[in-house]
Amino acid sequence: MATIKPFQAVRPTRAIVGLVAARPYDSYTVEERQARMDYNPYTFLHIVNPGYKYDQVITGEQRYQLVRNRYLEFLEDGVFVKDNRPSFYVYKIVNRDKQEFNGFIAATSTEDYKNNIIKKHEDTLSKREELFKNYLKTVGFNAEPVLLTYPDNSSLTKIIKDTQKKHAEFEFTMTYRDTHYLWKISDENTINKIEHLYKQIPALYIADGHHRSASSFLLAQSEKLNYAAQQGNESYNFFMSYLIPESNLIIHEFNRFVKDLNGLSKEEFLIKLDTFFRIENRGSALYRPSKAHHFSMYLDGDYYSLYLRKTSYKFKTALDELDAQVLYKTILQPILGIHDLRDNDRLDYFHGRHDEFALKTKVDGSNYMVGFGLYPATVSQIKNIADEGLTMPPKSTYILPKLRSGITVYEY
Repeated sequence: MATIKPFQAVRPTRAIVGLVAARPYDSYTVEERQARMDYNPYTFLHIVNPGYKYDQVITGEQRYQLVRNRYLEFLEDGVFVKDNRPSFYVYKIVNRDKQEFNGFIAATSTEDYKNNIIKKHEDTLSKREELFKNYLKTVGFNAEPVLLTYPDNSSLTKIIKDTQKKHAEFEFTMTYRDTHYLWKISDENTINKIEHLYKQIPALYIADGHHRSASSFLLAQSEKLNYAAQQGNESYNFFMSYLIPESNLIIHEFNRFVKDLNGLSKEEFLIKLDTFFRIENRGSALYRPSKAHHFSMYLDGDYYSLYLRKTSYKFKTALDELDAQVLYKTILQPILGIHDLRDNDRLDYFHGRHDEFALKTKVDGSNYMVGFGLYPATVSQIKNIADEGLTMPPKSTYILPKLRSGITVYEY
């Protein structure tokens, strides 16, 4: 039974929300960040990069406190305004590819995370968890929701569609050509119905935001030590999430690129691949895998198709069936000698959302020797892996939608 609750969002005013909203800080190049901050006084980047004001890089606790200060300035200047009552928020994104995402922004429970009602499929790094927990504790807010998914529910979908018949609180388009819409639900009867419907859902699944979820849980555990009287509904016992039905989730693959063949010649490498794969040289013709357990490979100017020999590779768990794991267990680890997928400078990743020719262009135009194209994972695979308590290799999925910071802010 999933527990969600409404909250009083801090939001930009309607007139400038498109100027405030920003992609995650690390998704910009240094030049992009600089240009946006030079010419846009409202961008949320001014809050998360407070060193800009002093023309220097500021880190650690000092940065956290300055982030807090910049946030308070946005409140004082009326850039942000806090809603006067707890609400749910229906949020819609239509991206440049005309793909549409619809769901609820709500506060979700850290106890649900603890009890595996909110399920994860990726490992988190304890150091990053602790850093972000300390960040949240100092700044006192979260400005980017965790992306959660749930089984399609006709009653929840009807509430979304009925709400969207009304005038939107926000409607704006970003420079990435994504259009965003936001509606507020503050009617008590509708709020109660939404809460009741989510209580009928046995589990929610993290699609994106594993570290933010883990850090929010750590913050809740830490805050509980400081307060003797616990009601359970304190703001630190929840974190902001964007909940969308499974049918709205779009998953792309992450392709793999390796700088060398681990001392093998091309011919030796192909012979070793033959143990696990039926191999066909496709020459210069672009090849992309069309089903699970089929891979594309670009090597020495040629495309290859690799079809897994299922007699040589056994599926014992849900993780074993994931193509990112298959590639690791059959090629990257035993043949190319790559054991640590998180920290190996011989290995790189690139998502397959747009560039069909990435295998060729990145291998031909850089110092990579071989590239591997994967077939995208499915929602069912993600859920099965999470249900079995297993975790995917890093960069197994590139999941849409990609969310913006600063549209709704959750205060602790």
